[in-house]
Amino acid sequence: MIAGVAEDEEKWLSAGIAGLQQNAFFMHRALDSNNLKDALKYSAQMLSELRTSRLSPHKYYELYMRAFDELRKLEIFFKEEANRGCSIVELYELVQHAGNILPRLYLLCTVGSVYIRSKEAPAKDVLKDLIEMCRGIQHPVRGLFLRSYLSQVSRDKLPDIGSEYEGDADTAMDAVEFVLQNFTEMNKLWVRMQHQGPAREKEKREKERSELRDLVGKNLHVLGQIEGVDLDMYRETVLPRVLEQVVNCKDEIAQYYLMDCVIQVFPDEYHLQTLETLLGACPQLQPSVDIKMVLARLMERLSNYAASSAEVLPIFFQVEAFAKLNNAIGKVIEAQDDMPIYGAVTLYASLLTFTLHVHPDRLDYVDQILGACVKKLSGKGKLDDSKATKQIVALLSAPLEKYKDIDTALKLSNYPQVMEYLDIGTNKEMSNVIIQSILKNRTCISTAEKVEALFELIKGLIKDINENLQDELDEDDFEEEQNSVARLIQMLYTDDTEEMMKIIHTVRKHIMTGGPKRLPFTVPPFTFSALKLVRRLQSQNKNVSGEEVAATPKDIFQILMQTIEALSSVPVPELALRLYLQCAEAANDCDLEPVAYEFFTQAYILYEEEISDSKAQVTSIHLIIGTLQRMHVFGVENRDTLTHKATGYSSKLLKKPDQCRAVYACSHLFWLDENNDMKDGERVMLCLKRALRIANAAQQMANATRGSSGSVVLFIEILNKYLYFYEKGVLQVTVDSILSMIELIKQETSGENTTPDPATDAFFASTLRYIQFQKDKGGVVAEKYKPIKTEFA
Repeated sequence: MIAGVAEDEEKWLSAGIAGLQQNAFFMHRALDSNNLKDALKYSAQMLSELRTSRLSPHKYYELYMRAFDELRKLEIFFKEEANRGCSIVELYELVQHAGNILPRLYLLCTVGSVYIRSKEAPAKDVLKDLIEMCRGIQHPVRGLFLRSYLSQVSRDKLPDIGSEYEGDADTAMDAVEFVLQNFTEMNKLWVRMQHQGPAREKEKREKERSELRDLVGKNLHVLGQIEGVDLDMYRETVLPRVLEQVVNCKDEIAQYYLMDCVIQVFPDEYHLQTLETLLGACPQLQPSVDIKMVLARLMERLSNYAASSAEVLPIFFQVEAFAKLNNAIGKVIEAQDDMPIYGAVTLYASLLTFTLHVHPDRLDYVDQILGACVKKLSGKGKLDDSKATKQIVALLSAPLEKYKDIDTALKLSNYPQVMEYLDIGTNKEMSNVIIQSILKNRTCISTAEKVEALFELIKGLIKDINENLQDELDEDDFEEEQNSVARLIQMLYTDDTEEMMKIIHTVRKHIMTGGPKRLPFTVPPFTFSALKLVRRLQSQNKNVSGEEVAATPKDIFQILMQTIEALSSVPVPELALRLYLQCAEAANDCDLEPVAYEFFTQAYILYEEEISDSKAQVTSIHLIIGTLQRMHVFGVENRDTLTHKATGYSSKLLKKPDQCRAVYACSHLFWLDENNDMKDGERVMLCLKRALRIANAAQQMANATRGSSGSVVLFIEILNKYLYFYEKGVLQVTVDSILSMIELIKQETSGENTTPDPATDAFFASTLRYIQFQKDKGGVVAEKYKPIKTEFA
């Protein structure tokens, strides 16, 4: 059925074009021979094709454009006739004898254009005559295109101020009156289209009307271009007349489009000075009109106008723009009870953007808008409308983008209340926006009160709001969220140590509610932030000894001990062990031996009871040895206990190579350059000999299981340790012991069962080169290395 109608339309259009072209051909021939009578006759017949009612507006437009092109040629002919002395007045009367009214009016408009140009009569009289004549066509489509043609041919001939067709003192009013009348009649015709035809074709008619809306809107564009329309005329005449037509037409499509046209066409300054009138029309529009978009676009234009220059801001203050817009939005939302939440929030978001441009210093206005939003959302629960939540995110993001300072947002009492209405996912998204704003602008949160408010604001990332949804969260997204929180914790800082201590307590209170999944991300940054404070307190204590300090390093270590213990419930023993060792090192710097010993004790307990993976054990024992080596606070008894434990753990590792490396690493625990009390050469040698025995055992196991000796890299590593301690002056490490190691390595590498290993050979060769290099240095070092013979290698 639809395909059949489309085919019929194509046939009717083709027939219309053919008839039009045929008559245009004869018209051209008459024009070439200066035969005015025949030219008018064939032009009238050509224009008769526009009388059809069979075509859709889209197809009718194609036919109209062809006729329009021909009429331009006819208008040129009329101009030439006038130049040759033909009376334009007689020509104006002559075309009125055409048989049908539609061709007659098209010809009348064409000659009227030439008539105005000739200036034989005032432009306002000709235009008034034409506008009245066009009332004769009341068919919506034909009338719209006719009046569009009239607007097109007359737009450069209006009696405007400064125009060559300017008349008496009221000349601009004459031009405005002509355009307003044409606009009014065209709008009536456009609206009437909606009520023609059966109800089942309503959507089709709405589509057709949308295609024709620019014909009506062009009148408003022409009004906006008239030089004589100053602010007073716009306020007193133009805007009231246009709005009267918009409101009275009671048509949804027309009202929405024309209000948008008014906002886009006329200057921003005019909108600002007539804000009350423009906003007063909004509640009078049809309930189905998307008024939120109309107001949003108006506020967007005014926001851009305010942002364009600081010089215009006093005008905004003078006309009380915020109060008027706020009042209008309140009335619209109140009048439209069924307005969706999305629509209301969109209006508040636009008003907030406007306010931030015009009144950036008025936080009370910003909070007032957020409060109105809370009132609208009250009783709605968590929002499940994606459009509404998107607008709320935009609403909450605007102050952050404007002020680039979370401190300002924290002063807004209604800000967290608006966030409460976001669903869990969007709440997290908004929390992340807040954190990213802080990180991007490097905002330092410097009081415990602000930290409390901030963490309450971003609690969606700090703790599980709904435990049932936790498993559904993508692991990568979760890690990214928590890494952002970790970076945020580093931004909480103040020079006031007492206030910083309060911040530490506040942060701990919140992160401890995060559950086992979040603690591994939040406890480490919290620990290092607290340790920064420890070092600052320690330096202060040195400078102001004798004064009582509110917070002490010991207090912070107690907090850290309790905090790190919580990681055992996760469990992440390797992370907890690292943090215990960091705290022990900090306690060492503060000369708190009991505290440092307790942290080591906890690290050892974790190692014994929780860390069972062999790789994790290797990593952990090396961390323990490395940290213990740097400790200077321990007395002889405590240090012996800890080193004995460390060497014991080393010799109990699963793999022999791991045992060997851990044991020779323990040798460093008994020789510290900066501490004369910690230079025990016998125990150093004891560790190295034990490492050598383990390396031998590893070789024997390789022979027994693989039939070939394993890598001799362990012997080379032990040789390097011998050389290190030999240089340091450990008397127990003798030249003979070094030579024995070199000989042992040579034998192992040249054995029949040895598997060639280029990397090991290179390592050994490099070690021998080092010995030679030391010999070549000269001085005391050369003398020390001279007895070590490497030539045989």
